[in-house]
Amino acid sequence: MLTQNELYSGQSMPLPAIKHLRAGPLTMIYQAGDLRYLKLGDQEILRRIYVAVRDQNWGTVPPGLSNVREEIAADSFHLTYQAENKQREIDFFWQATLRGDAQGTVHFTFEGQARSTFLSNRLGFCVLHPIRECAGRACRVTHPDGSVTDGVFPKYISPHQPFLEMTGIDHEIQPGVWAEVIFTGDIFEMEDQRNWTDGSYKTYCTPLRLGFPHEIKAGTWITQSVTLRLRAEADQRKWAAFANVQEEPLGFHMETSGPGVPLPRLGLGVASHGQPLNPKELNRLRALNLSHVRVDLKLSEADYPARLRQAWQEAQALNLSLEVALFLSDQAEAELQALRHEIEAIKPRVWTWLIFHIEEKSTSEQWISLARHALSSYDAQAHIGSGTNSNFTELNRSRPPAQSLDLVCYSANPQVHAFDNASLVETLETLADIVESARQFIGSLPLAITPITLKQRANPDATAREAEPEPGTLPRSVDVRQMSLFGAGWTLGSFKYLAESGVHSLTYYETTGWRGVMETDAGSSSSEIFRSLPGAAFPLYHVLADIGEFAGGEILPIRSTHPLQCICVALRKLGQTRMIVANLQAESCSVTVTGLTTQVRLRYLDETNALESMQSPEAFRSPLGEMVQTPGQLTLQLRPYALARIDF
Repeated sequence: MLTQNELYSGQSMPLPAIKHLRAGPLTMIYQAGDLRYLKLGDQEILRRIYVAVRDQNWGTVPPGLSNVREEIAADSFHLTYQAENKQREIDFFWQATLRGDAQGTVHFTFEGQARSTFLSNRLGFCVLHPIRECAGRACRVTHPDGSVTDGVFPKYISPHQPFLEMTGIDHEIQPGVWAEVIFTGDIFEMEDQRNWTDGSYKTYCTPLRLGFPHEIKAGTWITQSVTLRLRAEADQRKWAAFANVQEEPLGFHMETSGPGVPLPRLGLGVASHGQPLNPKELNRLRALNLSHVRVDLKLSEADYPARLRQAWQEAQALNLSLEVALFLSDQAEAELQALRHEIEAIKPRVWTWLIFHIEEKSTSEQWISLARHALSSYDAQAHIGSGTNSNFTELNRSRPPAQSLDLVCYSANPQVHAFDNASLVETLETLADIVESARQFIGSLPLAITPITLKQRANPDATAREAEPEPGTLPRSVDVRQMSLFGAGWTLGSFKYLAESGVHSLTYYETTGWRGVMETDAGSSSSEIFRSLPGAAFPLYHVLADIGEFAGGEILPIRSTHPLQCICVALRKLGQTRMIVANLQAESCSVTVTGLTTQVRLRYLDETNALESMQSPEAFRSPLGEMVQTPGQLTLQLRPYALARIDF
């Protein structure tokens, strides 16, 4: 049986404790060695300050903390701890000191020593600025020679570093009040992390112009610090007014009279484990009202026709079309001729061909032209699409030949740089920013996000061969949160921001298995780590089913007062409205929904019924929900990572 923590986030261990700190007028959170959400009143100044150790493939080596000591007062704090980053050949030990004083200054320093010789692409502080508060806002950058440059945080996603050679940056957070950040111990530069779906601008150490990886010799000492302080152009008492601003209560307002956005096509990837779908799985997938399934075909591999046949058999059984991702080599012309022979024999119904080249991160026009020549006469209605099979950054840095395409695509996942629950939640709003930025160079072309996964399927930036997973660990593309309530909430949030942005299609996850929407009857092959129930439907299955029941309808944009805590999707079809609310936090919350009719149906999905929803999804879904009388508004009591569905 699954524990409460496993229902929440797939892991038996509880999440790291959160401590609320204050430095004079500033508030912030301390968690697992990091400072997060540094605010003045309701204004977020910095999203996070932390130390990162990255291996030669940009993999993050997690720290183990010990000897944590805390002195926390009403308006100040002093914390110290020791940390070890140990993984394979990497062994780095460091000590941290975090101070916040009553005048509003925060100082974070670390001193560490390499206990082995290793290769690292990055070692040191990362400082994150939030997007919502900073995008388009003026700033000033201080350089190592003491000079200062005026700049602006990018509104649209910058493909390359907006600021270089940094020892400090400050920006105006309120009229007359500035936040200054000072770095020591290395030269820093900034990247727009929205390229990789992160919800921040990241300032990091060791300029990329110096190359990577760097050899860190055993015995090397590294010391760095980050200081945040406030500066007022006039009387510092101005801080008090900002610091005492009360945040809005948690809630949503439903407006059903305004225009909506057509719902995107919704699909799943075929299961990577290769096992065919059984009748029970087919029945459950039919309930999702999907439009397509995606299959990946590497045309230089001899077994791709078998994968195509199986995918088409499953699509036929579900009455769906195929989204076919073709991976070409330099022998593309011959490969496409062979493919054409295969599809003439199999006769699959294809709604989109996605064209990629195995040596290109963003597909060049020559391969698209070859594919169009070979495939368009098979079915003139099928889209010829391309872009990148990787992160948006590849598309942003090497723009697609839009004039040659019917559709542009990129993939999305929330775990390129950070892996904790809070960081994953931060990616959700960024999904809309990416669509807005893509529109600047693809215009009105249909946009397909495919696939959307919880983890990266492969590392496009590896500089050496990826090591095999260590014993007792999952494959890098698998996340235990796939089976959890948190996974359901993240899925709902990703759908919200992408669908409200008007994308054409979304392809999520896989059909079955530990990267799918339900477990196979055989169960997990690493059941001691990925503790899914054999044959169970994951909570995110019910999110997609609730959305699928409104296929062909529209989504109504709706704003959350606290989007990092709770989000809402509003759907409408044939006079019926459905709201789905998700608590994205590990604490219970109360959220008020207004603009409702006087009578609604309400259903929760939380720790009290999650097991039932997994083991008997059909029985869980058959009741329409409890009938509730309302005065036009409803206050929901949401348990940690709970979801609520409101129909009226």
